[in-house]
Amino acid sequence: MTTQEQLARRDFLKQLSAASVAALGCGGARTWGNTKATVIHPRAKADSCILIWLAGGMAAPDTFDPKRYFPFEKGLEVDKILSTFPAIDTSVDNIKITKGLENIAKVMDRGTLIRSAVQPDLGHILHSRHQYHWHTGYVPPLTVAAPHIGAWMGKVLGPKNPVVPPFINIGQRLEGVGEKEELKAFTTGGFFGSEFGPMNLPYPEDAVRSVQPPKGMEPGRFSNRYKQYQKLIDQNPNRELISDYQQESMIRSMDSAHRLLQSDEKNAFDLTREPKESYDRYNTGRFGRGCLLARRLVEEGARFVEVTTEYVPFVHWDTHENGNSTVDRLKKEIDQPISQLILDLEARGILDRTLVVIASEFSRDMMIEGVPGSNAKDQSRARSKTLEEPKHYGLHRHFTGGTSVAMFGGGVKKGYLYGATADERPLIAIENPVSVMDLHATIFTAMGISPKTVYDVEKRPFFATKDGHGEAVMDVFA
Repeated sequence: MTTQEQLARRDFLKQLSAASVAALGCGGARTWGNTKATVIHPRAKADSCILIWLAGGMAAPDTFDPKRYFPFEKGLEVDKILSTFPAIDTSVDNIKITKGLENIAKVMDRGTLIRSAVQPDLGHILHSRHQYHWHTGYVPPLTVAAPHIGAWMGKVLGPKNPVVPPFINIGQRLEGVGEKEELKAFTTGGFFGSEFGPMNLPYPEDAVRSVQPPKGMEPGRFSNRYKQYQKLIDQNPNRELISDYQQESMIRSMDSAHRLLQSDEKNAFDLTREPKESYDRYNTGRFGRGCLLARRLVEEGARFVEVTTEYVPFVHWDTHENGNSTVDRLKKEIDQPISQLILDLEARGILDRTLVVIASEFSRDMMIEGVPGSNAKDQSRARSKTLEEPKHYGLHRHFTGGTSVAMFGGGVKKGYLYGATADERPLIAIENPVSVMDLHATIFTAMGISPKTVYDVEKRPFFATKDGHGEAVMDVFA
């Protein structure tokens, strides 16, 4: 990590901390409700949403947007390389993706592929800032804690099943990894409160432990302890530390957790209950098991589930070196589980009412950091003008000018291609660019939420999309 990147990240953390203190200082959110403007919600096309988050910067030219390809050859000029994987056919005649995604290729006729998503150039293209922006719709720092897109769904729509948490986050550790404070900054219910924050399940195979009483505690004893907790809260509410609203939200989240632990729905968290044949189809690793858990939870009524390959600096999709070999490994982890998730949702008759979104914070390029004219600092470790070692072969630089987002179910068109990027470098979006704000508006619209939805926070409006200006890409809907 460069010194300049470390300083930028440290400044970002300071700004986030200041925003969090300011939000707590004003008592979180005490005033709720729409502003005077009437918000008309669209008719929902989906009841649930699954976000497949390929954290770290998925290179579109090596996944969903193949370009000119050259295999590795020592001495090959790097400026000739656009893709490091060849293109393959899919189940849709005019859509090709890259080698290693053969199973996803077979289900492309069930969804829409957007190739023209773009991200803002924020000077220093940091994963933390761009992931915060993607997940909340807002660029930090803010004077309030912005809710995650999943928290918006929980707040506006309410739980689909009152027993199942409306927002569940699978696969991302929030402790023991780099940039954990940045990750915590957007993995939250924000000013909506604790009840709309995520249920974090970093290890899918251990998810069942989260819906069981503490080890060594009998169920009856656990229930008695919960009753004593309620009695204590009723007798001595600690209102001087946090706002009334935030305290009540925390209590409601505790009530919801207790109901879940007493319910039959808790069995959905237990992957050992899945038939072995089905389990094996997903079991490519932690991410694959996360996709299986997501399917089980959506079947039981989860409103929003995020499944991530997990962001760890310079690991997984954060391919600053060894790009080709790393992406080849990652494809083996994601290809079968993602396609199986689509097929299983379809077979169970719930794909049409479940929006599945595959996304990442930005794309990657061999040559360009940011977009043409960007002042962003180059963070690539590949400096040579020619390929000298296999570790140089890959897309290493952060690129915000054009990336891909795949969407399945949830009312989107089947076998549809939207937008395009240039065929030659720079690979910027040249047809129907889609901003993060408009992508959020599209997702919200599919879920029956107006992009203009607004809540008052200390008598100030806060919108689902920035200033309520998000416009859904209606062309992607059937």
